[in-house]
Amino acid sequence: MNRKNLLAIILMGTFIFSCKQAAEKNQTVDLNSQQELIFPIGEKVTNNNFIGDVWVHMQVMADSVNQNSVGTVTFDPGARSNWHSHPNGQIIMSLEGEGYYQEKGSEKRILRKGDVVKCPANTPHWHGASAEKSFIQIAITSRVDGPTEWLEPVPDEEYYN
Repeated sequence: MNRKNLLAIILMGTFIFSCKQAAEKNQTVDLNSQQELIFPIGEKVTNNNFIGDVWVHMQVMADSVNQNSVGTVTFDPGARSNWHSHPNGQIIMSLEGEGYYQEKGSEKRILRKGDVVKCPANTPHWHGASAEKSFIQIAITSRVDGPTEWLEPVPDEEYYN
C-alpha cells in the first residue's frame, strides 16, 4: 500500500471515529472551543486570498517523498477563499458546520458534515462557510505540478446568490 492511500485511510478513520463518538454522545461542536475539535484551529490567515476570518492547521506539509499537503481550514460565517485553482486538483472533506463550494460556470453547492468534493485540476473554484454557520474542512492538495493559482475575490453579490 502506498503512502498516499495509507494517509487517506488514516484520515478517514479518524474522521469517521470522531463523528461516531460525537453522534453517540449527542454532542454539538462549538467551533470556538478547541477542546472539542478533532484538530487544532491553527493559525489565523493574514493574506489577501480570503475574505473574513479563516484559520489553517497544517497536518502534513508536502515534501520530496509525499507531495501532498493536508490541512484543516476553519471558516467563520461568511468567510471564504478567493477564486483559485490547483494544477493537480484538490479534495475537500467537510468535518463540521455548513459551507459552500463553487466551480466557475457551475451552481454553488452546500457542503455539510461528511460531504467530499473532488476539485478538478486547473478548475477555478472557491469554498468557505455559509453566511450563517462556521465551516471546518480538510483540504488535500497535490504540490507535484506547482502552487495554487490565486485569482480574484468572490464578491458579496456572487456569494449571497
